[in-house]
Amino acid sequence: MGYVQSSYSQIIQEINPPDFIKTITIRDDNNPSQFPIIELGNTFELEFDVLNGLEEDYYYKINHYNFNWTKSDLTKSEYLSGYDNNKIYNYKNSFNTYQLYSHYELKMPNQDVQIKKSGNYIISVYNEYDEIMFSKKLIIYENLSKIKIGVYRSRELKDINQKQVIQFEIETFKSLNNPKTNVKSLIIKNNDLDQSISNLRPQYTIGNKLIYKYANEASFLGGNEFLNFENKDVRGIDINIRSFSLNEIYHNFLYSDYPRKNSTYTFNPDINGSFLVTAIDTDDSEIEADYVNVHFFLKTTKIDDSENIYVYGNFNGFKKLESNKMKYNTISEGYESIIKLKQGFYNYNYILENHNKELNSGYFSGNFDETENNYKVIIYYRNFGSRFDRVIGFNEINSTKVNN
Repeated sequence: MGYVQSSYSQIIQEINPPDFIKTITIRDDNNPSQFPIIELGNTFELEFDVLNGLEEDYYYKINHYNFNWTKSDLTKSEYLSGYDNNKIYNYKNSFNTYQLYSHYELKMPNQDVQIKKSGNYIISVYNEYDEIMFSKKLIIYENLSKIKIGVYRSRELKDINQKQVIQFEIETFKSLNNPKTNVKSLIIKNNDLDQSISNLRPQYTIGNKLIYKYANEASFLGGNEFLNFENKDVRGIDINIRSFSLNEIYHNFLYSDYPRKNSTYTFNPDINGSFLVTAIDTDDSEIEADYVNVHFFLKTTKIDDSENIYVYGNFNGFKKLESNKMKYNTISEGYESIIKLKQGFYNYNYILENHNKELNSGYFSGNFDETENNYKVIIYYRNFGSRFDRVIGFNEINSTKVNN
């Protein structure tokens, strides 16, 4: 029989960092600053900055999870070679910056530990008092199948101009037992796990091919292209930067943004919510890029007091935090937020949280079927008698071409 989640299993969420830890990324050479999907055996790095100036010691632990992010039954010795709960030794201090910080790097695999199994993982970082500082999800996959993906317009007349439908087929390198029960899928839009569709079962099987041609069940609101700014020259007027000032650190003031949901769709190249740290006249932007207070302003009417507006992007893992919540300014008649960010190129959007704590990412930006989005398809398999969900394939596509 297939894997069944027990009623008492707890779905694990990421732990958000304190305000003095920023710019957390897990990346390999193929996925800078994006949701980390790493091929088993490949090298990747966890990086983060600590802005309290204390040069503290930090440690890491690695845990394996099921498809649905409940704790797996595997022991650490089954999915790790060596031992975790080790110190992160590699760090360096910022150089020639107004904001002092230490940049920490953890490379995997390393001499202490290697990951042996594919699947869902969480890396947790602790301080010297064994207090958890933050955790990040990642997915390790094996290249055991070929995945062909297509993006289509919705066949529902009411959604035809707003939604995109993902259809795909999987060709496995060997036959799988009872794939309609033992194979699970995950589709992630723009590296945001909160915008994902999970556990679609194959509709058809032809030999080693599994075919998914869902319509409504695999449809996503198209959204709009992300807004962006670049402040690699912190003292200059860069992309979408209106002005700057220097107090204790630099401040960059963005041009005002306006709701776009009633506008005509306009293509604007973006990096689908991600960011890239960069700074001019530096040899090592990891420690020479400065932190800047970036001022966001959304010109819109006041919403209900039970609702909230957030600046949203991969710069904080697409999270709703106090640090990126906006406040209404009665004088300027719009919503403001000041977010401390490392110099670079950033994508962002504005989202509405309603009184039920539900997110509406298209409330201000609108939803358009032409929008260029990134979709990742990840395939899991748990064979008879197996005790964990193996990741047997991964592929991605950008919706530059939407099929009818």
